[in-house]
Amino acid sequence: MLRLVFSSDPRVLGSPPVSAFLTQGVSGKAVDCWSSWNFSGGPQSMEHIHDSDGSSSSSHQSLKSTAKWAASLENLLEDPEGVKRFREFLKKEFSEENVLFWLACEDFKKMQDKTQMQEKAKEIYMTFLSSKASSQVNVEGQSRLNEKILEEPHPLMFQKLQDQIFNLMKYDSYSRFLKSDLFLKHKRTEEEEEDSPDAQTAAKRASRIYNT
Repeated sequence: MLRLVFSSDPRVLGSPPVSAFLTQGVSGKAVDCWSSWNFSGGPQSMEHIHDSDGSSSSSHQSLKSTAKWAASLENLLEDPEGVKRFREFLKKEFSEENVLFWLACEDFKKMQDKTQMQEKAKEIYMTFLSSKASSQVNVEGQSRLNEKILEEPHPLMFQKLQDQIFNLMKYDSYSRFLKSDLFLKHKRTEEEEEDSPDAQTAAKRASRIYNT
């Protein structure tokens, strides 16, 4: 299981770096990035942050995962590999904070302990929503949360803002992602793997086993 831990920095007290929100999926498949934050203030190892299963994931992905990604943004965000590719694309567009914020909100909604929720709510606010946020997301001004509200957090307190960002991605960056070289290259790779002799032999073998 991938654990994400980070060193504290007095210049951004209470606000983890953007990499703190690296995650691999949603709907129960996500890594709980927030619970990995080192509240004791002492840095821990950063060695395992880099997509532990990313190097070999393409060879283990089911074929035609790009078809699932193209079906809906929801499908894309439920697939760890899809999230990884989408983040790569958004990083090139200088809007990676959108998906990081959305994923952080998904993780936050799973929290139950009030004290932890207070800490994590503040972290989300300081990183994405405050006027001094290091990775500020583009939400309507009147929708921004007041810092006082953070003292009484509840699981859906970021829902309205999360929905705004989701729609922004859905009707803007997601459509461009599906037309991007990154997506099309991954799609071609899938098709080549599917057409390879080994893949065809394996498919025939599976068919024979199924029919016996």
